Amino acid sequence: MKESLIVLSALLLFSGSVIISRAQSAQRLPVHYEELTSPEFSRAVQSAKGVCILPLGILEKHGPHLPLGTDLLDVRELVARATKKEYAIVFPQYYFGQIFEAKHQPGTIAYSPDIVWKLLQETCDELGRNGITKIILVNGHGGNNAFLQYFCQAQLEKRRSYAVIFFKPVTDSSVERKARMLKHSVNDGHAGESETSEMFLHRPDLAHSERAGDQSGENLARLAHMHDMFTGIWWYARYPNHYSGDGSVINKELAELQVQAETDQLVRFIREVKQDVEIEKLQKEFYDRSENPMKEKK
Repeated sequence: MKESLIVLSALLLFSGSVIISRAQSAQRLPVHYEELTSPEFSRAVQSAKGVCILPLGILEKHGPHLPLGTDLLDVRELVARATKKEYAIVFPQYYFGQIFEAKHQPGTIAYSPDIVWKLLQETCDELGRNGITKIILVNGHGGNNAFLQYFCQAQLEKRRSYAVIFFKPVTDSSVERKARMLKHSVNDGHAGESETSEMFLHRPDLAHSERAGDQSGENLARLAHMHDMFTGIWWYARYPNHYSGDGSVINKELAELQVQAETDQLVRFIREVKQDVEIEKLQKEFYDRSENPMKEKK
């Protein structure tokens, strides 16, 4: 009898450990797409409720003191922090975007417009083919903003099995006030105080603030006489060194404030996207109606 009880207890312990092991395994699913096995990927799509995040950066000069991949390094760090709190699949490193304004600087990789568009569209199509129903674009490069918004709008051109959603954070006014009080720089732009400090926060080995003074990040305002217009040369007219501000100051408190605020906002956004059912429903309704516009009520 004792032997039977011992065997039974052992079986119960074993089955319990298997259940715990499976639960732990589910919790430990990698967030990074490239780290998932094929069977894990199927489970990851379910755990993420069909959500995949595509962090976008670029290869461009960031003053004389920050790495060429600053935008992607920073945005992937942001996404990594957010997905620790709210699970989603994270697409591999994506350096393909709009960066013609920096072609005169060493290290810039500027793909042609049709390649940039096609690559992003086919990436989304392939994600959709693999069961992803919601693709969140999280952009780390300012030069991509107009392109990405138009890309999202163009998804209505034909029926898609997925929705592309562009994360467009709005700075909280209280965070903005605190940031202004903490900043040492008046002009804090590309490779300036904020960007340099954020890089130092997670990759101090790549933030060479001591080199920031080797070039000027001053706005030359060479088109200040022109009003009410937009031209592609606007950025070069202001910042021919592809550097805006002063990256010589490392402001850890400012970086922590901004990164935490961005992370919190992205966590909320991922949760909202995972819970939302309206976007897909409205897209389907729109696709159905756009295929038969003459059936609309007159």
